Amino acid sequence: MNKVKEEPTLTEELKQFIMEAKESPGNLITVLHKVQKQYRYIPRSIAFEVADIMEIPVAKVYGVITFYHAFKLEKPGKHNITICMGTACYLKGAEDIVSELEKLLGIGVNEVTDDGEFSLELVRCVGCCGLSPVMVIDGEVHGKLKNKELPGILAKYKEK
Repeated sequence: MNKVKEEPTLTEELKQFIMEAKESPGNLITVLHKVQKQYRYIPRSIAFEVADIMEIPVAKVYGVITFYHAFKLEKPGKHNITICMGTACYLKGAEDIVSELEKLLGIGVNEVTDDGEFSLELVRCVGCCGLSPVMVIDGEVHGKLKNKELPGILAKYKEK
């Protein structure tokens, strides 16, 4: 049976927030941050609703979403894994960490595991150069990583 994926809609609280924000020029970024905090990404249906309420073109909403790295258009895994690819991390083996995670999770960068548990993304720098190479999962920093530590770290999050 083919299931139709139901698109989320804005909550009344978010609608009210957007209505208030639209009165102040330049608040689209603030609105999008609030939306992403609620849904963990910005669903297509929500982007259209935001544009409608703010009385701006959908292209403007998507222009902002795609310009800023912080915004996501795809739903991340329950546990989002961010690998730092800044200079210090890169030089200390971040590429090897990424390769090992891809093998362990069975996904590539910017993908989500079939069970929806994990997603994997790369960022330029997380500001923990002294701990390189660094991985952040659900806001928790894991530094001075070695490939052999990765299965244990992932297992800890699967248990949650």
